[in-house]
Amino acid sequence: MSPLAILCALGTAGACALLAFDARRAQDAAPVTTGTGAQGAKPLSKEAARSLEESFEKKGIHLDLERKLCAISVRVDIRDDLLEYLLVNPKGAAHESLFTTEVVPSRLNAALLALGVERGTNAVWKERKPPPTADELRAGVLPYTVDPPQGDGFYLYAAWREKGESYFYRVEDLVRDLETGRSMRRHRWVHLGSRWVHLHKDSKDETFMADLEGNLVTIALFEQGNTLLTAALPECLKQTIWLTNAWIVPPRGAGAMLLFARERLATLPPELEAKLPEVVEEQEPRDGR
Repeated sequence: MSPLAILCALGTAGACALLAFDARRAQDAAPVTTGTGAQGAKPLSKEAARSLEESFEKKGIHLDLERKLCAISVRVDIRDDLLEYLLVNPKGAAHESLFTTEVVPSRLNAALLALGVERGTNAVWKERKPPPTADELRAGVLPYTVDPPQGDGFYLYAAWREKGESYFYRVEDLVRDLETGRSMRRHRWVHLGSRWVHLHKDSKDETFMADLEGNLVTIALFEQGNTLLTAALPECLKQTIWLTNAWIVPPRGAGAMLLFARERLATLPPELEAKLPEVVEEQEPRDGR
């Protein structure tokens, strides 16, 4: 039985223990499901599933095992500058991120793993052979090629309420590609699950890098692979073409809901729509901006 299933089988106490359950142990866990589940999945009773969901709810993560999604509260951050990240927390690169959140990255990663996601592979940089000539380099040919991230992941959505209306978008619709003049292409974002490292060679303890750095979801491609999720488009190699679609996104500081779904969603689930934050006319300035 997987560590997740063992904790759930303990009832409420075990589910609460999951909040201290680190993402590394969860990384090798089999998918957690209700009912009979798919081959290899570990079925949960309705009571155990409910306990697990309630425990995550107390930590700001709405987990829905039946619908295979989770949702967190976020705030709009950068609207007028270039983006490299979709989501960070206060420790992260907030000056380059569309959204910020107070959710602890390792807890969100545990929720994603509870939905049965498998770790994908990060982008791979490969040296060109033979290398470009001097003329080719001057013409803009890069000395390397990059294979984009591949593997399992999530479809991401953002939602909020304004003047009595509910707004529900794929997150790609909220990001402009300055090269094409259109929104970012829709795709499934690849789960990397961050990574564990020894910060000091003599240390026995390992650190979850997303917790340390505070960066949860990246738009641009980075070699480190320290985020929970990454965009997976070849054009994401370019870090100077992404800008918030300010015609759609609420003012800076406005609250919103960010959803991570294993399958595409046609509509926002009613219980989540009832929880949408309301956008007010004037948002409080942050950092003097």
